[in-house]
Amino acid sequence: MAKKETVYKGLFRLGVSRRDFMKFCSSMCATLALSSSFIPQIADAIEKKKKPYAVWLEFQSCTGDTESMLRASEPSIAEIVLDIISLEYHETIMAGSGYSAEKALHDVVVNQKGKYIAIVEGSIPTKDGGIYCVIDGKTAVDRVKEVCGNAAFTINVGSCACWGGVGSAKPNPTGAVGVPALISGKYVNLPGCPMNVENVTATIVHYLTFGTLPALDRENRPLFAHGKRVHDNCERRPHFDAGQFVRKWGDDGHRRGWCLYEMGCKGPMAYLNCPTIKWNEGTSYPIQAGHPCIACASNDSWDVFGPIYTRAPHVPGASYQSTADKIGIGAVAGTVAAVATHAAIRTLRGYKIKEKLSKEKAETD
Repeated sequence: MAKKETVYKGLFRLGVSRRDFMKFCSSMCATLALSSSFIPQIADAIEKKKKPYAVWLEFQSCTGDTESMLRASEPSIAEIVLDIISLEYHETIMAGSGYSAEKALHDVVVNQKGKYIAIVEGSIPTKDGGIYCVIDGKTAVDRVKEVCGNAAFTINVGSCACWGGVGSAKPNPTGAVGVPALISGKYVNLPGCPMNVENVTATIVHYLTFGTLPALDRENRPLFAHGKRVHDNCERRPHFDAGQFVRKWGDDGHRRGWCLYEMGCKGPMAYLNCPTIKWNEGTSYPIQAGHPCIACASNDSWDVFGPIYTRAPHVPGASYQSTADKIGIGAVAGTVAAVATHAAIRTLRGYKIKEKLSKEKAETD
């Protein structure tokens, strides 16, 4: 494959039409939460920019983020790997192995220093000198420092690479940590269990278009993906505001699509764009499918908000959202008050009308 071709030429070579290319640019613009006026700029950048080199490192993980990437649809994994980036190293999907695989990684680190993108999946063990993960004679700690230290920037995919994830939970026998604990260079956290590959692609497209990383929050997560709560765009939100909650799996409220807060949904505390980009080719996501959000993109894993199926006692934010019970009571009380007020006004109007008619009749007589 020609290494110097642009992203667009690579897509065109695979038979991607101009129409599909523009649809991809529109999709990326929407994912990045940009105005549609930026679509031509994204298209122009992808048409002209050379494909960036990238290497994917995997350490202590379940390979869930790789599985997420393999199920990408818009663009497909073939388009991502072959034509949006030049992915030179990925242990799980690359054809090479042994010496040839390690040479591919070495060549990128040395020859493309400061220009390539490093992508890391899984937590890094640090206990006992890092002996719990050794590749080609190098510990995961040394590998991260070398590869990420020489990259243009690093994308940490999945909660394990970002915070340490499940592997860092007590008693943490391997001393697992996330990449940020080991490097000080430029990096982007894309947590989730797993991450959504569309956010990875959008981050790279933003870099190709503007030459910079997207705006980040204090956890180094891109705001386009983590700037809003799941709760803010949830289709069950009206039921939350109305105090209509599922109380038991399969009950009438569950069948009607009511709010899952009582069943342990952490959507009011979780910041991720699942409701807008969804999963399975944009078909659905957990809450839409009837399962509560577990806040898998939150720091310190999802346990920070309590067990998965346990209701969070308080919802951060405005006081009227403090608890589900208060919301329900408030909604009912508000409705009753409104009905009572309306009835009182109608009754008062009725008395006034009757009084006026009686007075007019008396004057006539």
